[in-house]
Amino acid sequence: MSIYTNSASSTPDETAAYVGALLGLLADQDPVEVLRKTPSTLDQFLAAAPAQILSVPEAPGKWAIRDVFAHLADSELMGGVRLRMVLAQDRPPLIGYDQDLWTDRLRYREVDVRDALEQFTVLRRSNLRLWQNLAPADLRRVGLHNERGEESLGHMRNLYAGHDILHVNQLNRIRQSVTAAS
Repeated sequence: MSIYTNSASSTPDETAAYVGALLGLLADQDPVEVLRKTPSTLDQFLAAAPAQILSVPEAPGKWAIRDVFAHLADSELMGGVRLRMVLAQDRPPLIGYDQDLWTDRLRYREVDVRDALEQFTVLRRSNLRLWQNLAPADLRRVGLHNERGEESLGHMRNLYAGHDILHVNQLNRIRQSVTAAS
């Protein structure tokens, strides 16, 4: 299993390694700037990707470009809920989810990539309004993630920015792999 995989069956050590890997991708970049740029990065990616490769997985059992876009839209939805819960409530529970079950049960294979990008972009715009205006005290507010424990908004913001970088890298890898195979 890749260090960049965070399945529902991950052990606490694997989850910690995943979190560390995401933070490593972010490194010293400004998380708000990463979050701000991602919609246009995804739009440019999609504009340059041939339509015939969007539904082709990079390997059996792996995601296609379409699946990554659907995942990003749903992740942005969940991230927005978590952001609002922690900002508005004291130490709320934050529920993890199994991204592979979501891929199957929410039928990502039927998602129109452009619709997923539009959903992601609208949700990101709404969430970014909050992320970019958090005061230092807000960034210290915490929620209790059922898989990762206590997480502050500052930590969550960094994770979401690293998550963006991870999936932009993944999209480029899938495009390269699928294009080379055709």
